[in-house]
Amino acid sequence: MEADELLLLVAGGDHKAFEDLYGLVSGPVFGLVRRVVRDPAQSEEVAQEVLLETWRSAARFDPGRGSALSWILTLAHRRAVDRVRSARAAGEREQREALRANQPAFDHVTEEVEAGLEREWVRRCLDRLTVLQRQSVTLAYYEGYTYREVADQLSLPLGTVKTRMRDGLTRMRECLGGVA
Repeated sequence: MEADELLLLVAGGDHKAFEDLYGLVSGPVFGLVRRVVRDPAQSEEVAQEVLLETWRSAARFDPGRGSALSWILTLAHRRAVDRVRSARAAGEREQREALRANQPAFDHVTEEVEAGLEREWVRRCLDRLTVLQRQSVTLAYYEGYTYREVADQLSLPLGTVKTRMRDGLTRMRECLGGVA
């Protein structure tokens, strides 16, 4: 008997027809699935799922739209592609979870609060400096001037600015020691 005739009998619940159909199409189904899935164990599993689906949905087969073998191989191809996509998606999910597990969650609110507190602490420490130290540090670190440019801005000798910067940064470090 041909696959078309057997599939119509299977749609009626004929167990013997399914055995014959199974013997006829299991090789081509496994071959197609194996080419798509590649893993032998998974290919066997998918092929069995396809043949079980064939038994369950044989009544949906319409001989006017194509052959039984084409219909079954279409089921096999779809199921195999679904398995590959599912495996790929699972792998990508696992990679994302692994990356997430290694990276602490970023808390925007906490970061903003901490940054605000740090800015306030720096302001307080700057207020403890002498006027010349504060001007020198502010020009160099907040305005981006070089030591030479700071000296020109303040109309002071370069050595004086360097000394005031060193002293100011030392006092800042001591003051900020409680934050770091």
